[in-house]
Amino acid sequence: MELEEYLDYVNSKKRIIANSKEHLFMTELLHEALKITHKINNEYHTPEEIQELFGELTNTPVNRSLGLMPPFNTDCGKNIHIGENVFINSGCKMQDQGGIYIGDDVLIGHNACLLTLNHAQEPEARADMYPEPIHIGDKAWLGSNVTILPGVTIGEGAIVAAGAVVTKDVEANTIVGGVPARYIKDVGDDAE
Repeated sequence: MELEEYLDYVNSKKRIIANSKEHLFMTELLHEALKITHKINNEYHTPEEIQELFGELTNTPVNRSLGLMPPFNTDCGKNIHIGENVFINSGCKMQDQGGIYIGDDVLIGHNACLLTLNHAQEPEARADMYPEPIHIGDKAWLGSNVTILPGVTIGEGAIVAAGAVVTKDVEANTIVGGVPARYIKDVGDDAE
């Protein structure tokens, strides 16, 4: 299987059957990602070197505006899409098989976890997976220890409070928090 064929499959949100060719290719990508993230996480690199390694990890041109503080972990890497002026703080984990699309000027806090796979509910097929993308709009801010679940869209300018677990879409320019995350207020409601 080739990368483009695999990405077409997972981006179509089709079920990934355990031990299928798609699943086996996913495992190959996992091992490649482990090698690259090991390099990122276990020795000092300049910001430019981290950008180079991230470009290798994601199979995309180097993004010279990316700020990334190790450690960083992903179990694929090839379905991460990052805009300009994005900052990802230490401890971030991205399970990107289903696709992670991050807009411009996004801030991602310590230990954020972005998940794009769900397992099948039926016990006899629990190892099967369903991919669904995460979309994060321009100028969004994800606080520390945030978890974003599969299929969620974070609207432009939205803020997700520290520790929130986001199970459904977040409207643009709103603040959400809690477990599960709920609307708190609009951005700027109590600005002076």
